[in-house]
Amino acid sequence: MKKKGQISLKDQKEWIAYTKEMSDVYDKDFSRERKNATINKIRIIDLHGQSLENANKSVKSFICDSFKKNYSKIKVVTGKGHRSTIKKNPYISSELGILKNSVPEFIKNDKDISDKIYKIYPADQTDGGDGAFYILLNKFKE
Repeated sequence: MKKKGQISLKDQKEWIAYTKEMSDVYDKDFSRERKNATINKIRIIDLHGQSLENANKSVKSFICDSFKKNYSKIKVVTGKGHRSTIKKNPYISSELGILKNSVPEFIKNDKDISDKIYKIYPADQTDGGDGAFYILLNKFKE
């Protein structure tokens, strides 16, 4: 490989002037981050400690608000139901968490929000596992 000579003073000045301006340089990394930030927006709602009625109201307004704000993904944290007061009632199974099972059913059966939803699926183990689920939303069209 042949070693190049010294850079001329004129070239150095042009390079310094060019790097100070940089407005005409396309930054592909920055544009990719911006694009992914809008595509991968996620909101989280935590329903721990709420009654079933309050949880359903909260999740319904949260989904509607997220849909209008054009979020694409929601994580709903219900908990696993291990510490609920369900154990006081001998006729209800302690293996079933009330919010964990009822909230997804409420969402699927409510006509106002079911048309805003593309898909509901279980959360990754790192995001709550059995005590959470994801909702992918459709695009908001004005």
